Amino acid sequence: MTKKLSSARLVVSARLTTLAQTAFATVIALNLCVNPSLAGDPFRNREPHQIGDQTEAAFKAIFQQGNYPAAERYLDQALSKEPNEPLAYAIKASLAYGNKDWAKLDTYSQKTLETGQKLISTDPLRGNLYTAVGHFLEGAVVISREGTVNGVPQVFSQLRQVYEYLDKAEAISANDPELNLIKGYMDLLLAVNLPFASPDQAIGRLEQNAAPRYLVDRGIALAYRDLKRYSQALEYVNRAIKSTSDNPEIYYLKAQILKELGQKQKSQQMFQEAIANFDKALTKKSQLPGDLVKQIEGERKNAVSLNNPR
Repeated sequence: MTKKLSSARLVVSARLTTLAQTAFATVIALNLCVNPSLAGDPFRNREPHQIGDQTEAAFKAIFQQGNYPAAERYLDQALSKEPNEPLAYAIKASLAYGNKDWAKLDTYSQKTLETGQKLISTDPLRGNLYTAVGHFLEGAVVISREGTVNGVPQVFSQLRQVYEYLDKAEAISANDPELNLIKGYMDLLLAVNLPFASPDQAIGRLEQNAAPRYLVDRGIALAYRDLKRYSQALEYVNRAIKSTSDNPEIYYLKAQILKELGQKQKSQQMFQEAIANFDKALTKKSQLPGDLVKQIEGERKNAVSLNNPR
């Protein structure tokens, strides 16, 4: 654990915001069990665990469909009908972070932590996992309030607790797909920013034990994009598209990768394919956050200028 904390310390001041932003969008999606006949578990094919119907619907709306307004509607229902479901609070926190709503981020981070801690006595794996996520979210609250420079010293204690509870969860079930999805994403985000760390080990964790597969493929595509291994990134984003073809964010990711390939290979064809994928993402801009739409439009404009240099 000491080694993990040392590695985190090296990058936290420069990368914690990126870590939070990416991880919240994908990593903070968790659930667990009682009655298999009522289960809707996106992580486990065997011995599925139960989550509330509204929370499950919100999960699918975001990660399968990229439909944020629908997710918000489902989450509003989940908070009233499924108040003990940590996934609902964690997703609400992630949306608040994306919207720069720091008050709501604080509120839902605390709720995630509280519900995670309550679960430890009855569901140790999930309870420890959510407690780790709650501490992670609270670290983001500190950064949002104090800024990177002033907030980093306070965040170290949060990071220590994140890894402490992740280690406890791993001791319970090291091959659990939900645990490996979250740890895999965190490890990748650190590895792609550390010159001596091995991203291949983190990718292996995702490949071997994490689920659902479409989030595994998406996470690996993101990692290869950040590592500038664009051909491999393209392979994995295409895999993700096969299973989540309705999600506009996947086409946005593919467009980013194609644009980088176009620059690397000086290929107009790649630029044209990138623009086509930006356009495909924007066909569903009504279901995406406004800031994200502006970002996609700006990157599309840049791809057009690269494709038509003066």
